Order: sequence, then C-alpha cells, then structure tokens
Amino acid sequence: MKILVINSGSSSIKYELFEMPGERRIQKGIIEHIGERGSRVRDHYAGLKLILGKINCVSAVGHRVVHGVERFQKPVLIDSAVIREIRCCSAIAPLHNPANLAGIMACKKLLPGVKQAAVFDTAFHHSLPGYAYIYGLPYEYYKKYGIRKYGFHGTSHEYVAQEAARILKRPLAALRIITCHLGNGCSITAVKGGRSVDTSMGFTPLEGLVMGTRCGDIDPALVGYIMRKKKIDIHAADNLLNKASGLKGISGISNDMRVLEEKAKGGSRRAGLAIEIFCYRIKKYIGAYIAVMGGCEAIVFTAGIGEHQAGIRRRITRGLFSHLRRPPRVLVIPANEELMIARQTYLLTKGGR
Repeated sequence: MKILVINSGSSSIKYELFEMPGERRIQKGIIEHIGERGSRVRDHYAGLKLILGKINCVSAVGHRVVHGVERFQKPVLIDSAVIREIRCCSAIAPLHNPANLAGIMACKKLLPGVKQAAVFDTAFHHSLPGYAYIYGLPYEYYKKYGIRKYGFHGTSHEYVAQEAARILKRPLAALRIITCHLGNGCSITAVKGGRSVDTSMGFTPLEGLVMGTRCGDIDPALVGYIMRKKKIDIHAADNLLNKASGLKGISGISNDMRVLEEKAKGGSRRAGLAIEIFCYRIKKYIGAYIAVMGGCEAIVFTAGIGEHQAGIRRRITRGLFSHLRRPPRVLVIPANEELMIARQTYLLTKGGR
C-alpha cells in the first residue's frame, strides 16, 4: 500500500511516499516558492499536480495539520465535517492551518476517491492534565474561547518517544522520557507512560523555549509596553515576537545556531549570549520535567540542532544530572514525522483503495 505524506506550508509542499506496512521510503521531495513572483507554481493545486506526475498509484494520503484544538485528539479520515473544523481552527493557527487545508483541497480534486487522513501536531498532547494546560486567566476564557495550552510538534515527540523505548528495550508504558525537538522551532515534552503530561509550547508555538526567531516565554505585560514605546500595532508586535526575536533578535546576527557558534568562537559576545540563553532555558525545562515526573529514564534530542550539534547537547546536559542517583540515558534520534504520519494513515486506511 503506497501512502503519500504531505506537509503543505504557505509557500512550499514537502512530500514523501512510503510503501506500507514495510515502511520503505520510495520517494521524497519538495516544491518551493509556491505563489511567489516569478514562480511557475502558482498555487498548491499546481504544486501537487507536479508531485503526482512523478508518482504512480497512491493508495492513501496523510496530511500534517498543525492545529486541531480540542476537537481532534487522534488522526482522522478527512470528510467535509473535518474540513470545516480545520478551517475554523485557522483563527488560532493563521500561518499554518490555511496552508494545510490548501493541500487537502488540492488532493481532493487531484485524487478523487482516494482516502485522506489528517494527523494533528496537537493530538499527542490531548493527554495533558487540566492543571498543566489551564492558564491563570478567568476560567470562562477557556470555556468560551478555548484559550489553553495545546502544545505542538506532537508527531515528532510521539515518534522519538516510541523509538527511545525500542532502543532501551523497555515498554514505553514503563518509561519517563523527556523529548527535546530543537530546530528553528523548539519544544520539550515530558512523556510518562507513553503519554504527554507537559510540554513547553502553549496556545501557539510562541510559548516556551527561546527559538530561532521566536521569543519563547516572556512577561505578557511586555507586549503592551513595547507597543506603546515603539508606537506599533498588534500585527507589528506579533511579527516582532515571532520573526525578529529569539536567537536572531538576541544575537543581531542570525537564527542559525551553526553561524552563531562560529561567531561566538570568533569573539562575538552577543552570539555567545544567545547560545547561553538558549541552553539555559532548555536546561531549566528539563529540570522541571524531571521534577514533574519524579525522575527520568531518557532524554532524547531530535531535529536540526538536537541531532547535529553535539556542543549544544553538551552545554545543556553538563551538570544537569549530578543530583540523580541514576542519570538518564541521553539519546539522539533523527526526526521522522513523515514516517509517523504514514504509520497513522496506514492504520486508518488499510483495506481501502
């Protein structure tokens, strides 16, 4: 059974084709610059048409969808009701859900009759307890507007937690694991008994760690203060916090950790400070999650920085476990969200076309 996995962004479509259940990757690629000036690919429909021109006999399609609010607590087959709900979630995830939906709608036209599944970044975190996801705001804001911690990168956290259990040769249900997804976007999740019990990202992916261009945790009063000082509107403030902060904003150089390490070695104080803040925040979250779970058997690093920058991993873990009688295993596991989406799509659609 051939499963096509689609990750549809605002101006790009990443795709991978798997033969299931053998989990053999047949093909992968990316279409970029969709809808941009001078691009021959005017929209997602045109992009997917190009992709499908290279692929024979798709049995089912699995789509990454970033936000599923409380409605979607597991992967689902896509129908008109699911499409309506994903569209409704766009108010909370305006940068992601509309693009995800564009990919879904294009596939519906290009592959009529082929089953499609939606796999949500937020679904793995549906197991968070109320005391971990409710904010210190009036409770009716949660009931009326759905304002709460949702968490993201769930597909990645779930995949590497499962892989960690396989490497440790122990049941996932018996383990306490802290998974660190460190790329341009970063998040940490406490996984106890195979379930997410806390995570660093919140109502949006802006909360939590210092990231490539996102600020992470800050005093909420700063938003109004900055708007008044800089005389900017909410859209400019949102852009500042999401696209001009984090490693890029602190260093004044780049959001690329490799560039910052080189600059820090060359004597850049601000590059060194950005790295120090990045690692300190991660170390603080790991310590908190060890306390929350009453211990930890494994720390997993994944995604671009987590997998490829050993110096950053050393900075984070240095001295972190000195108080523990039995330190956790530190594992590096390559991210493979696409395979996880293919697995979940296969389970939903096997026996179909």
